[in-house]
Amino acid sequence: MSSPTADPLAALGALPGVADSVEAVRAAVDRVYGHRVMRRRSNEITSEAALRGARASAALAGADWALEEVRRRTDFGAEGEPRTVGAALRLTAEAGQLLSIWRQSPLRVLARLHLVAAGGVQPDETVGRPRLAGEAVEEPLIGLELPDAAEVAGRLDGLARLLLTGTSAPALVTAAVVHGELLALRPFASFNQLVARTAERIVLVDSGLDPKSICPAEVGHCELGRDAYLAALDGYVSGTPEGVVAWIAHCGKAVELGVRESTAVCEALQRGAA
Repeated sequence: MSSPTADPLAALGALPGVADSVEAVRAAVDRVYGHRVMRRRSNEITSEAALRGARASAALAGADWALEEVRRRTDFGAEGEPRTVGAALRLTAEAGQLLSIWRQSPLRVLARLHLVAAGGVQPDETVGRPRLAGEAVEEPLIGLELPDAAEVAGRLDGLARLLLTGTSAPALVTAAVVHGELLALRPFASFNQLVARTAERIVLVDSGLDPKSICPAEVGHCELGRDAYLAALDGYVSGTPEGVVAWIAHCGKAVELGVRESTAVCEALQRGAA
């Protein structure tokens, strides 16, 4: 007989209230995939979702630019906000190229994402690998206690093994756990928020829930606001069933709002307004 903890992600999926979030997300995703514009112009929806998702992820990381500003600008090499926006754009572009590797080695993908995000900002020896003992983390907007390097290594390895073993948990649950763990651990010297939200996107696409990547959860996280985001993350880090359920529900609402954004794009294309 298998152990009841053999699939801990499935156990999270069975917590009270999670099924409601999962069903609401599935219904929302099905609606946008059924939109008539998707049959003819899905590539345009995917591109627009990527742009809007990157803008929103950068906004949550402190670079809150208007969408048209992101669309217009090309100077993403400067320090500060331009670098953050550029990192978000690069990550979104890279995510779709990493699905096959994710299925074989999630840790390789996370390292690649950090390399892409950092883009020469940090000294080479800290880029593309989890931080070592004594190395600082530049993530000022997340005030959680920082786990030490040994704990980071152990939990990252455990997360990777969970993903590679496979789970019967719904995609929303897996995506929320990957996102929450990366925010809690902050395994890299910088850009952990952007990497975590990109990893959430990869899980949603890889799972088959959002195969065309048209449901930008980043938009929803941004719309719900940083305070709500951090409060929900506190719940996840607490480890209580109620806190974890609240985090999963928050991530589910973010996906639903991302669906609403892409539905609006579909409607605009249908009217010829975009």
